[in-house]
Amino acid sequence: MAIYLTAIIESKTAHRDEVRATLLNMVTQSRKEPACLQYDLYQDDNNPNVFVFQEIWESREGLDAHNAQPYIQAFGATLEKLETNPQIYLTQPLDRT
Repeated sequence: MAIYLTAIIESKTAHRDEVRATLLNMVTQSRKEPACLQYDLYQDDNNPNVFVFQEIWESREGLDAHNAQPYIQAFGATLEKLETNPQIYLTQPLDRT
């Protein structure tokens, strides 16, 4: 079963460009993973410090493999540059059977 994930990340203003660059690298690398069906990054129109990931993974195992990648682990080094811990939502679409 596919895994749908939304992640909301808010950077501190002073670190926005650095966090953005890290997130964009995650997009580039993650899209190469075999289990990645979608990996899109958005920036809030009203608050440029807020970034939103919309992800779809082939399976839970694929997501687990993604979370073990070095570029995802390296993201942990940026946590002090965020306003709050990332908000992660695992969801399923309601309009599919």
